[in-house]
Amino acid sequence: MAHQEDYALTQLTKNPLFLLIGTGAGLAMITPLAKLALLGGVDPFVWAGLIAFLPTTVLWWFAARQGPFWKSPQLWLYGLLGGITANLIPSSILLFAIPHIGSGLAGLMFALSPVVTATLSIILRVRPPSVPLLVAVGIGFVGAVIVVAGRNALALPDAPQWLLIALIVPCSLAIGNVYRTAKWPEGATPLQVAVVVNLSVVPIFAALAFWHGGSLWPVFDHPGLVVAQWLAALVNVGLFFRLQWISGPTYLSQIGYVAAAVSLAIGVGVLGEAYPWQVWLGAALIIAGIGASAWEILNRPKS
Repeated sequence: MAHQEDYALTQLTKNPLFLLIGTGAGLAMITPLAKLALLGGVDPFVWAGLIAFLPTTVLWWFAARQGPFWKSPQLWLYGLLGGITANLIPSSILLFAIPHIGSGLAGLMFALSPVVTATLSIILRVRPPSVPLLVAVGIGFVGAVIVVAGRNALALPDAPQWLLIALIVPCSLAIGNVYRTAKWPEGATPLQVAVVVNLSVVPIFAALAFWHGGSLWPVFDHPGLVVAQWLAALVNVGLFFRLQWISGPTYLSQIGYVAAAVSLAIGVGVLGEAYPWQVWLGAALIIAGIGASAWEILNRPKS
């Protein structure tokens, strides 16, 4: 029985659709938990550092069983560059941009990430997406835009330059997606990459928190939030790099679409929110795009 359960789990972790939904669901939980922490007086850079650090408390143990990865300077340099592009830059920019552009336009920045990622993958020839995958990403993008517009008014920012600054976010995410695939260190496992990418940016977030005047003490006033964030980040990070390893940058970049759909379900089921029909149309397009992209990945000819 145990062998059958282990086999079933192994098969799930090879399934790109399962990995995409799991990673996106973890991401969907991270954002509202972070908002609650900030409202509770926690410094944003402190919390961002915790999000990067918390999952490694478990993942390090599993990664170490796969080899002494911590001895490789090349792997740590790769992790640092990957963490800066995927985590540090987007988090820091949105921290200062959201008060000027609003949550609607901020959500649109994540919706743009798959489009920019696909474009970079084609230009740089790093596991470029097929035509069916491009179409699926396009369908998901239209759906995500409709959902964002329906849930948050896409008002013009109070200062146009902040919109240009915010556009760095999808570009940085896309660069990180493509870079991590193109330069994936030989012999490194997804868990090892997950640990170094996240731990590498923790000291930088700590330095930024110190510069911002943040303190760790308010975190101890919210133990429930810390545990919930730990679990959400563990699911997100634990599956994220395996998803990239299996599926490539363009398919991976759709986690923002999944997060948008999951947040709708949370809004209805937990918060009792109600949305106009346009939002549900957008959600249907997201699901259609994700389903089409998963079908393309699963039916891709084996090389």
